[in-house]
Amino acid sequence: MRSDLIRIVSRDSPMALAQVERVRAELAALHPGITTTVLPVKTTGDKWMGDLSQVEGKGAFTKEVDQALLAGDADLAVHCVKDVPADRPLPAGTTFAAFLKRDDIRDALIHPGGLTLDELPEGTRIGTSSVRRIAQLAASHPHLECVPMRGNANRRLEKLADGEADALLLAVAGLERIGHQDVITDILPTDVMMPPIGAGVLALQCREGDTELIDTISGLGDRDAYRETQAERMLLHVLQGHCNSPIAGYARVERGGELSLRACVFSPDGKTVLNAHEWAGRLDPAALGTSVAVALLRQGAREVIDSIPH
Repeated sequence: MRSDLIRIVSRDSPMALAQVERVRAELAALHPGITTTVLPVKTTGDKWMGDLSQVEGKGAFTKEVDQALLAGDADLAVHCVKDVPADRPLPAGTTFAAFLKRDDIRDALIHPGGLTLDELPEGTRIGTSSVRRIAQLAASHPHLECVPMRGNANRRLEKLADGEADALLLAVAGLERIGHQDVITDILPTDVMMPPIGAGVLALQCREGDTELIDTISGLGDRDAYRETQAERMLLHVLQGHCNSPIAGYARVERGGELSLRACVFSPDGKTVLNAHEWAGRLDPAALGTSVAVALLRQGAREVIDSIPH
């Protein structure tokens, strides 16, 4: 392999490819002599439109990408951290080499009539298959109805236009990446709709032995994104959540450099909400994630998670 050529593997959705273009642009700015090529793959999660728990959960969006990396067909994989399972380790022989500067972590409402979430009338059908969103809406806006909706963001917007739902919930960062932020009618604060673990962070994954490549791309990494992601993923790892567990949370590095982590575990009907929030103090990010997870387990998180079929 030419040392000045990096082969990047990614899901083949428009959003995933837009994310790759961001990585290519940042790499070109940092290392002008390097050439990149893209290997798009269609993952099980992109092909399957049913319940994710029937096809390995979130791992369905990463398996084929991991395989291309391990087989040597590509050198670098670009992932949304929120799609990478944290209840099990990365595939043996691979590592995260960098986490890019974090994008917006919030969710957005798209309503053709321009209404905000609080203005939606009773019975409004919200298109989403996210157990995290469904549980939080059940808790805060029980008069709204969630209808299952899968597919990439462009496909969901088409389904909305076709009348399959009255409104949509999508990630702000995702809409910005595909240039569709103009459809947003309401950006939901995190106390109304807590984000998924790893929201808004792109991770660069490569083989552990490719030390030259790891050195090359580590310069793209953002220290705050790294610290926040470590805390969040350790939380999820300790909780051993599965793809049907409504778990939400986000870590934040404040201006003074202090790290905090806020997290919730919900029952699917939104009737049980467990909440924990801690500051790192002298703890490292992983220890903070563990501490917040333990606080939730003390409140009964294990029983809530284990009671949900998956």
